[in-house]
Amino acid sequence: MGTRFQSFLLVFLLSCLILISTASCERKGDGTIRIGLKKRKLDRSNRLASQLFLKNRGGSWFPKDHFRLNDANADMVPLKNYLDAQYYGDITIGTPPQKFTVIFDTGSSNLWIPSTKCYLSVACYFHSKYKASQSSTYRKNGKPASIRYGTGAIAGYFSYDDVKVGDLVVKEQEFIEATSEPGITFLLAKFDGILGLGFKEIAVGNSTPVWYNMVEKGLVKEPIFSFWLNRNPKDPEGGEIVFGGLDPKHFKGEHTYVPVTHKGYWQFDMGDLQIAGKPTGYCAKGCSAIADSGTSLLTGPSTVITMINHAIGAQGIVSRECKAVVDQYGKTMLNSLLAQEDPKKVCSQIGVCAFDGTDSVSMGIQSVVDDGASGLLNQAMCSACQMAAVWMESELTQNKTQERILAYAAELCDHIPTQNQQSAVDCEKVSSMPIVSFTIGGRTFDLSPQDYIFKIGEGVETQCTSGFTAMDIPPPRGPLWILGDIFMGPYHTVFDYGKARVGFAKAA
Repeated sequence: MGTRFQSFLLVFLLSCLILISTASCERKGDGTIRIGLKKRKLDRSNRLASQLFLKNRGGSWFPKDHFRLNDANADMVPLKNYLDAQYYGDITIGTPPQKFTVIFDTGSSNLWIPSTKCYLSVACYFHSKYKASQSSTYRKNGKPASIRYGTGAIAGYFSYDDVKVGDLVVKEQEFIEATSEPGITFLLAKFDGILGLGFKEIAVGNSTPVWYNMVEKGLVKEPIFSFWLNRNPKDPEGGEIVFGGLDPKHFKGEHTYVPVTHKGYWQFDMGDLQIAGKPTGYCAKGCSAIADSGTSLLTGPSTVITMINHAIGAQGIVSRECKAVVDQYGKTMLNSLLAQEDPKKVCSQIGVCAFDGTDSVSMGIQSVVDDGASGLLNQAMCSACQMAAVWMESELTQNKTQERILAYAAELCDHIPTQNQQSAVDCEKVSSMPIVSFTIGGRTFDLSPQDYIFKIGEGVETQCTSGFTAMDIPPPRGPLWILGDIFMGPYHTVFDYGKARVGFAKAA
């Protein structure tokens, strides 16, 4: 029995080594360093675990009382469902080098990996752990650290050691040794830790990010890094990150650059979104977006995700409150909109909402209030009314009849998504689904159904899900779109730290 177990363990370890060896790194004569990415095949068990976790939390990743995006003391990086992440790369820490698989994540700013002192979290036993005692370049820090992700948290303490990314060695890099990794996210993860590539403003403990040290110590030619993500499911190559520049082989044409509007995440302004060439109107006056390599999904306000779900036939939640609002107040709302009232204020004017529209659209969907069932119902009615007002205004711009507008709003009520959950679609109808287009820097960026639909499994067992998920972020930071790998796959993405801008071009 012991011999059989040892044989199994040996085969298992060899398999792991083979997997790790598939990543590559290369320094070019142009002063750039390239990190080959591994791509994880979509996994039904991870999707199921993610959905079950959300179901147990009531459909939201986030605490009910806040959504803090730029508070350096909040120690929270809430934009994550790492179970959906697909792209990974390898780094080493210490002397001699200890290898770790990490997500290169533009949506966070700290480097953390599991510590050998992580005793009580099951997740730590399934991943590589950093052994400080075995590194001659380790230097003690000891300052406690904790990051809450909404899905759980990691906790531990800061340490210093040499971090090698490709063949670049960042000496005495501060990082977090995680001694606690509760929750299903890190147990099922195919990665050991996270290497954040966001701005220092959101770094926990005011830690200097790895990327900052690369630039400040002159390890890269230019203060630029770029992502090429390979979306071909049959290609074993996952993609490549280029530190210090960009590779012309990774894109076609010129990049469209937009300035970073709020340092922390790589955040920028975007214009309106179109479905099959039809403007939604929701972002006609502008929205904010984040380019986030740490998620495979594309997340936006419930109001617009509902419109997308309707267009692609995604199954959502039947909202009784939504249909009640359309049935009872629909004509009154239309009259107000025809009188050119602000759609954000229509619902307060007819008495459904208690505020004047300065709060976020459908904020109540994810909020849990403490004033009982009546409060919840009022919040749901208000949220439904606000969404319906936006839908109606969009249809009015298309010169539709009142009867058609009311019918359309009622139809959309059947497609309201659950917060941060993907919706199922019919695989046989993928080819006929519409193009969804984003306006960034005055240019239109199209996503085809092949870009935004995930196919899991093969043959008769194939399942298809929409890569669009809903998350409502209140002002002043919202409404906000999070453009993950669904967007960064079709569009080569440049993160220009020197000029504080983000660029997109068609990926090669």
